Amino acid sequence: MPELPDIVLYLEALAPRVLNQPLERVRIGNPFLVRTPTPPIADAEGRRVVGLHRMGKRIVFVMEGDLFLVLHLMIAGRLRWRDRGAAIPGKVGLAAFDFPTGTAILTEQGSKRQASLHVIAGSRNLAALDPGGLEVLGSTLNEFAEQLTRERHTLKRALTDPHIFSGIGNAYSDEILHAARLSPMKLTDSLTDAELERLHDATIETLEKWVERLRDEAAGAFPETVTAFREGMAVHGRYRQPCPVCGSPVQRIVYATNEANYCASCQTGGKLLSDRALARLLKDDWPKTLDEMEKRRSQR
Repeated sequence: MPELPDIVLYLEALAPRVLNQPLERVRIGNPFLVRTPTPPIADAEGRRVVGLHRMGKRIVFVMEGDLFLVLHLMIAGRLRWRDRGAAIPGKVGLAAFDFPTGTAILTEQGSKRQASLHVIAGSRNLAALDPGGLEVLGSTLNEFAEQLTRERHTLKRALTDPHIFSGIGNAYSDEILHAARLSPMKLTDSLTDAELERLHDATIETLEKWVERLRDEAAGAFPETVTAFREGMAVHGRYRQPCPVCGSPVQRIVYATNEANYCASCQTGGKLLSDRALARLLKDDWPKTLDEMEKRRSQR
């Protein structure tokens, strides 16, 4: 799922192409994309784009006349910039937004159609769509700590909850927790003051680092390779590959449709975490430490 750094890059790429330009036409390739019955999507046609901003993991097009197009890419949605009037791709195309400068095409891989477009009239109605998570970039330590510890959750859950923090998902939460040297399963109410400060610093530094890195990769072009698995990530998507800090194999736990990737040596004191299903299956056979797991593998 595109997260804060990816959405920032999309906004920066869209701005010189669509700001102060009229949205000439919206072509819908899949009717399930539009989640609001009123106002109709046709009401956006002919209006200029007067602003662009991020709402969590959503892209907001601010149109003339207090109208908003709110695009949520979900897991597999992606934006492409093509020549004006370009055709919507047959299998993966969801919509096309035609401007005098070119066409933004929305695609979504896979069989599930989760990406969404909301047409919102009025700023008050737009605010109702905002989950309200804290924007960490620019936040103080006190603001961050208050938001994090308001309810008792694991750190992984708290970082990825859009009602707690804005724009952070599965990929960058893994990277943040590795940088902070904290277990994804550590509880928010168990953090020391030093750990809170370390996590706040790691969150800001990780997000800022990846925004800059993605800018350098795009080099001013429209981002075409938005992915949750990037070269240079420390732990996300790197199961059993060496941790770049200590060399220990990266571990993971799988739960529901998500997973957490972590380094046992750097983050959990060598202790292996287990998801519930695997723990129930293996019971006493589940290795408790990284050393025990590596010993078992060497005996196979």
